[in-house]
Amino acid sequence: MEYDPGMQLNPQDLVVAIKLALAPGLTFQELAAALCLSVSAVHRSVTRAKAAGLILADRQPNRHAILEFVLHGVRYAFPAERGRQTRGMPTAHAAPPLSGLIHAGTDPLPVWPDPEGEARGESFKPLYKGAPAAARADSKLYECLSLIDSLRGGRARERNLAKEHLTRLING
Repeated sequence: MEYDPGMQLNPQDLVVAIKLALAPGLTFQELAAALCLSVSAVHRSVTRAKAAGLILADRQPNRHAILEFVLHGVRYAFPAERGRQTRGMPTAHAAPPLSGLIHAGTDPLPVWPDPEGEARGESFKPLYKGAPAAARADSKLYECLSLIDSLRGGRARERNLAKEHLTRLING
């Protein structure tokens, strides 16, 4: 089979699969609205996520595969990209549910750059551009994306706590 660069999994595809795990049965239009994406972008993401085995043929989430990829591959496939101080939306250990379990100390908080953000901290590039807006509209999605960021760029304790919480969220 010839390599098709259009079939390479990208971070947005993972987010679509996770949204389907949190809310199975959403239509393409509902996914697009919930994730701040176009319908065609969602369709392409579903196609790539199916090819990667994260979504089954009937557009049902493959929870086992999603969890396996998130827990063991996401930090290597989509590593954390940090930047300078900015205003944004807290993520990783600075966001729920880990914010209540981990004391940040003197390190700057990781934040998704966002002009509507309520915190100031170190820029942490989200999995996809629409993450802050989508997370504001869906607290469970916000938890999942923040926990994934803990896996992508956190310390061992943060990663271990994130694994426990993500397993519960994705498995329902």
